[in-house]
Amino acid sequence: MVFSSGSFLFLFLPALLAVYFLIPKKCRELRNMVFLLFSLVFYSYGGWRLLPIILTSILVNYLFGRLLEPERGGRRKPVLALAVLSNLSLLFWFKYAGFFTANLHGVFQTVPVIEVALPIGISFYTFQGISYVVDVYRGQAPAEKNLLRVALYIAMFPQLLAGPIVRYNTIAREIGAREESLEDFSSGIIRFLFGLAKKMLIANQMAVIADAAFGTANGDLTTGLAWLGVIAYTAQIYFDFSGYSDMVLGLGRMFGFHLLENFNYPYISKSITEFWRRWHISLSTWFRDYLYIPLGGNRVSRKKQIRNLLIVWGLTGFWHGAAWNFLLWGLFYALLLMGERYLWGGILARLPKPLQHVYALLFIMLGWLIFRATDLTQIVAYIGALFGFGGAGFWSGQVTYLILQYRWELIVAVLASIPLRDKLKGYLEAQQHRRIPALLLYWGVPILAGVLGVLSGLQMLGSSFQPFIYFQF
Repeated sequence: MVFSSGSFLFLFLPALLAVYFLIPKKCRELRNMVFLLFSLVFYSYGGWRLLPIILTSILVNYLFGRLLEPERGGRRKPVLALAVLSNLSLLFWFKYAGFFTANLHGVFQTVPVIEVALPIGISFYTFQGISYVVDVYRGQAPAEKNLLRVALYIAMFPQLLAGPIVRYNTIAREIGAREESLEDFSSGIIRFLFGLAKKMLIANQMAVIADAAFGTANGDLTTGLAWLGVIAYTAQIYFDFSGYSDMVLGLGRMFGFHLLENFNYPYISKSITEFWRRWHISLSTWFRDYLYIPLGGNRVSRKKQIRNLLIVWGLTGFWHGAAWNFLLWGLFYALLLMGERYLWGGILARLPKPLQHVYALLFIMLGWLIFRATDLTQIVAYIGALFGFGGAGFWSGQVTYLILQYRWELIVAVLASIPLRDKLKGYLEAQQHRRIPALLLYWGVPILAGVLGVLSGLQMLGSSFQPFIYFQF
């Protein structure tokens, strides 16, 4: 089940709202139970066979959390190692067993290829489980004695399938004693509708262009189509994932949860370092706190810093998928980040800001090319086409058609990628003592959200099913 589907919008969500808010506020545990049960139904919508996997993750992390309570004393480090290993073993079996056995089979024919269906969201809730047991070990989060609350933390449906990755200490209080309000509920609906519009009105339209470009045979790709395709995919993945995150934050707010932002206009970055402070913030923060810093971070020699960056970004890439192009994508960013830190960072900082933006966007788009491509052959051929070495020419009628057909979506994508909305909101807030700005501030946003919601609904009825990109990770 996805947020941009009729089954969610017209069946699941209304049913949850009706049952949840019929329960009095003072019955917090009962509301939590309802929220958890609906979350498990949401997760198992694609098949009840998935349910034992997440229930195992919940139970394992709950038990290890109790064993890692600081007051227990004793040798807790081996227990922590076992807890992390248990989580990673679950992730490895379902996500990577097939990849490794397939590659081994290519060398040793006697090795059987293991085929295991990938449970949706396992990368996200496994990382949440690891962060929980590590934070309990460090004394940064309470060892929760209530199994229901640990289950709700791991299985909470808004962020279950594609994040953001939430740390327990940021949400523990609200699980036990949150305060739902009409103000939060209304702002949550608005945030949800804006996220839905990002997905239905921008991301799905950009997907048509990107699929046309990346689906073209290597020798038939013109330079114009190659650039249009990589630009479209750059927009698609941002509006798809940030739209999902907006819906997550909106749904959380409707039920009294205040989750942290996961995106901060990443395409206005002036460097790759800045880009990763703005893109998928919860993931980059997770790798920093639970891998990079424990490896020594920046406190070690330059040689070890380079080692740490290669390990972290290699694993970041591999976390996204069991394929060589994802590993290459991670190492691509490792090299860029090392370059900015040790080689050309000072030169970059002295360039005019427009050139810094061009530099960042160029490498961001090259990164998305590697991410989107199916194999190394396509990566090489696509890069060749970008720079005029594809052999199919510079332009084609297909490029003209796609630009004209999706011109408004392309323009909106560019405008929505920059903090234009924030600047307008800031201006209206500064002028709210005047009548028209006050009306626009308090009524314009809800009306716009409603209009976008209607347009998204119409688009949903007339389009085929397109799941969120990050669901596959």
